[in-house]
Amino acid sequence: MQPVRIIIGGDVCPNRRNVTLFCQGDAPGLFNDLLGEFEAADLSVVNLECPLVDKLSPIAKTGPVLEGPTQAVLGLVRSRIRCLGLANNHILDHGAAGLESTLRACADAGLQTFGAGRTLEAAGRMLVVKAGALRIGLLGASEQEWSIATADTPGANPIDLIECARILSRQRDVVDFVIVLLHDGAEHYPLPSPRLQKVCRFLIEQGAGLVVCQHSHCAGAYEAYGSGHIIYGQGNLLSDSPDRDGSWHEGFLIRLTLAPGSTAGWQPVPYLQSDGRPGARRMSAERERAFLAGLAERSEAIRDERYVARSWEQFCRNQRHGVMSFVLGHGRLLRRLNRINGGVVRHVHGKQRLRELKNCVGSDTNREVVLQVLEQYLGEDLPA
Repeated sequence: MQPVRIIIGGDVCPNRRNVTLFCQGDAPGLFNDLLGEFEAADLSVVNLECPLVDKLSPIAKTGPVLEGPTQAVLGLVRSRIRCLGLANNHILDHGAAGLESTLRACADAGLQTFGAGRTLEAAGRMLVVKAGALRIGLLGASEQEWSIATADTPGANPIDLIECARILSRQRDVVDFVIVLLHDGAEHYPLPSPRLQKVCRFLIEQGAGLVVCQHSHCAGAYEAYGSGHIIYGQGNLLSDSPDRDGSWHEGFLIRLTLAPGSTAGWQPVPYLQSDGRPGARRMSAERERAFLAGLAERSEAIRDERYVARSWEQFCRNQRHGVMSFVLGHGRLLRRLNRINGGVVRHVHGKQRLRELKNCVGSDTNREVVLQVLEQYLGEDLPA
């Protein structure tokens, strides 16, 4: 049997300068010299980072509201992309109507989706597709922000390790290889947190062959673990934001090769996207060498769990004053004063208040209570 090739791409949002290319089905304009990777693949999978709608119905949330037109599916189809992961923090940006529009547009175009659905049960289903002679299982799950499904409302599949383990166990004899797309990780941070590394390793232990973390908007690191592989951040595949710095515009495809009786192998395919021009294209040879060297250096470093913990501690330390001002509800003046050395938190709130806050979010039961109470408040008729 011939080896099976699978291409996995990161976050796609058909917006700004790229939207016309998507709607016209201009695959060469979208992917240039990367297009051959999709055309040569037995299966191509990407994360659709927004709903596809023709009528806006934005929800009340924090952070940006994203969308693309339903006609954008033409660009995906003509680029030979076959499956779309929908488990992310933006798929419900236009509510139930937006998700329904997305599911309908994809189905009508022959695109298969996973990771979101009309109910929690539907969102958590593993999609099983054929690639060559192999049965590939695709499972998607997202951090819990504003997009998560419930038992009777639509949305994305949440990252629930108990449910993920159950699904992997049930499907073990149904598929030949499982790919998990996790929408998880700190934005613009190229390494895993200790928690995320533990989560991904656990999923490999439960039977996943490849776990791919998306959402960070930057290229991260990778590791071989047990009998599988983990990629912590691919970067955006196509998401136009001209005011962003260089890492927003860099990323890599995952070229996964599967052959019966042999270990799965993969290669990164680096590219630039939506920088000086719309679309995505291969890097120059010199830039690609530097990119791959940085990727390899980070990947070697995360083999040391102590390094992962130290790096995460420093990342959080660099943001601690802003985070505490946000959590404690500081206005603009107090945020500015606290940014200097954390003095407002130290002298106004005091350590006992911080102990109470830590206990509130650190205890699983307390956090569960707080989340439920916040849901109740947000569901009441309160001022916006």
